[in-house]
Amino acid sequence: MAKDLLTEPLINDNPVTTQLLGICSALAVTTKLETSVVMTISLTAVLTCSNVIISAMRNIIPGKIRMIVELIVIASLVIITDQILKAFAFQISKQLSVFVGLIITNCIVMGRAEAFALANPPKASLLDGIGNGLGYGVILVIVGAIRELLGSGTLYDIKIVPDFMYDEWGYTNMGLMVLAPGAFFLIGLIAAAQKAILLKKGAN
Repeated sequence: MAKDLLTEPLINDNPVTTQLLGICSALAVTTKLETSVVMTISLTAVLTCSNVIISAMRNIIPGKIRMIVELIVIASLVIITDQILKAFAFQISKQLSVFVGLIITNCIVMGRAEAFALANPPKASLLDGIGNGLGYGVILVIVGAIRELLGSGTLYDIKIVPDFMYDEWGYTNMGLMVLAPGAFFLIGLIAAAQKAILLKKGAN
């Protein structure tokens, strides 16, 4: 069971491509690989910690105010994460803008708190948080890498596409990749490829 909690969200039940959660941030922060990685770490930290805290409190939280308690826990963790980023990675924090704060409203975080942490012990909730955070992060990193490479010719602001390709081959960066529709198309293609793989595995 522990292994399934970590591996299922990566492919079979990915929060972005299967559950269609966290799409807004996936479209907004993946113009660069660096911001994609930082957003992955931030959301995974908040998701994992909130899962564990809510799971530990599950037997004492009154049912009528459970969502308020969940929001307070998640909001507190997001504020801490945002302050840490501003203290140690200010430039990246500026690039991510409001999207770190909007982790509070990310459906993945609240969804796992409601669907899993309230009904399972802390250890299982810890693994569920890590698994879903990594599942979200895999998509962000793939999309961020492709968008930055095709849209800017760089990765982590390091030039990857050589100058001669622009001069001799007439290569042009794909402007669509730095726009939200570029991310939308990429996520759609990844989701389609994932579905095809799962259907093929099921047929076998």
